Amino acid sequence: MKTKKVSRCQYLEGLGAGIARREILGLLAGFGALAALPLASSSAPQDAVRVAAASNLTAIAPELGAAFQKATGISVVFSFASTAQLARQIEQGAPFDVFAAADATHVDELLAKGLIVPGTRQIYATGVLAVWFPGSSAPRRLEDLAGQGIRSIAVARPELAPYGAAAIETLRALGLYGKLQSRLVYAGSVAMAKQYGATGNADAVFLPASLVLRESATVVRVDARLHKPLVQTLGVVRSSKPASAAQSQAAARFREFLAKGAGHEILLANGYR
Repeated sequence: MKTKKVSRCQYLEGLGAGIARREILGLLAGFGALAALPLASSSAPQDAVRVAAASNLTAIAPELGAAFQKATGISVVFSFASTAQLARQIEQGAPFDVFAAADATHVDELLAKGLIVPGTRQIYATGVLAVWFPGSSAPRRLEDLAGQGIRSIAVARPELAPYGAAAIETLRALGLYGKLQSRLVYAGSVAMAKQYGATGNADAVFLPASLVLRESATVVRVDARLHKPLVQTLGVVRSSKPASAAQSQAAARFREFLAKGAGHEILLANGYR
């Protein structure tokens, strides 16, 4: 039984990687102004602001990018991955202007290392965790995760994604983790976790509410008291190469847009607090 379970997880991880590649190509085709590959921002136009964005922002990135460009005339190039993966890329010198994380921890760690410009750390939203039951339109409760009809539960890897960590905290708080541990299927990001549900490879998925806000299947929001707050934080990245005045100004304007301006209003209208 143990070997079978491991093989299934490995299969789903491979499937998730393939799905993620297809998802990236779709984003590139659908939103010409967006780049979804982690290092694609190196080829961004000089007047574009390059944003390392946590995967929970994928659904609203086109709206954010369009609104910012309309307001400022500056285009946005997004690069999506889990928060931990993006932080690692910044440490390795990836050419980003702004880091929009799904937590505060990774921004604070980069700030301590001198990789975030002092004074630019800013909370821009509080995330909401939800459980999506893609094959069901019936009322559900979190306790239903332990039901016999739930064979697999997709979760973003907790060591990579803050929403994955919040999912595990929620299961522990409900006293369900031990019972459901063998049903958990781990994905590299919340975007991959959603694809597990969309392709029928998971019966339930822990996700940011923003990614399933308009899904017709059942979505149950998780009580925020069951996990640590998902305090999403951003900062302007201090590159190894001095930024031009125009690039610095673009980064500062995007920071203001997302934390306090029209971008913040878009976040509030799309499942964030």
